[in-house]
Amino acid sequence: MTSQALNSLRDHWPEYLIEAAGLGLFMISAGAIATLLEYPQSTIHHAIADPLLRRALMGLAMGATLAGLVYSPWGRQSGAHFNPVVTLTFFRLGKVATWDAVFYIVAQLAGGLAGVLLLLVVIGEAFGRPPVEFVVTVPGPAGQLAAFAAELLTSFGLMLTVLYTTNRVALMRYTGLFAALLLALYITFESPLSGTSMNPARTIASALPSGAWQGLWIYLVAPLIGMLAAADAYRLLTGRSNVMCAKLNHITHRRCIFHRCWFKEHAVDVPRLAAQQSQHGANGE
Repeated sequence: MTSQALNSLRDHWPEYLIEAAGLGLFMISAGAIATLLEYPQSTIHHAIADPLLRRALMGLAMGATLAGLVYSPWGRQSGAHFNPVVTLTFFRLGKVATWDAVFYIVAQLAGGLAGVLLLLVVIGEAFGRPPVEFVVTVPGPAGQLAAFAAELLTSFGLMLTVLYTTNRVALMRYTGLFAALLLALYITFESPLSGTSMNPARTIASALPSGAWQGLWIYLVAPLIGMLAAADAYRLLTGRSNVMCAKLNHITHRRCIFHRCWFKEHAVDVPRLAAQQSQHGANGE
């Protein structure tokens, strides 16, 4: 390991641990809620017969989980990626250093798997056996092509929304809410096609203990293509060659470890700036 890698690990290890814990908590939430809704002997499963309604409830719960993570003190510090493809997209945009990207991805993979294994210990076979089966994401009855298209389009939509909102001071405080709303809608309506992953670490975390590797290439390739394409689309639509930062939420006084962060370089107090802009809007200016 190079000295640069060791320096990154020494200086930024809190952010790496946050990324691991964040995806771990997301997987714990996903598994626990899926077990309540889908395990055949669950009282809630019997009480809610409509699968669309159960998916809608799952979507609301996971959207709330995502929003909570983004707006938490932890999410405000690490940037709330919790997804290797989000990290790689910001890396391509020049906002994440090479070793930070490497350690973020390793942490995300480890954290997601740890969350799944911990939930298995706590819940047991109700979580580990079908139909819940570690909340695996595999292609649905429509086949792999449909799953690939779904993962690509949902990933594109999510990343484009993140880039658009995080680069406008008036909207950046709502990025977590927009992302949460999209996730809720995707789970409700798209999950029968692909399981709604958009996150290779999330898929691998479920596949490792379950052995369900069907269509793994979809969950590795489609989100990457979709999010990288969103970055290009954002630059094409806005005419911007760069983005402000790699954080999903910069309404914070916590440190930022990312490259050429606009807020650090310009010494911007984002909460104060956002408050000023809100006041200007209220005054009709």
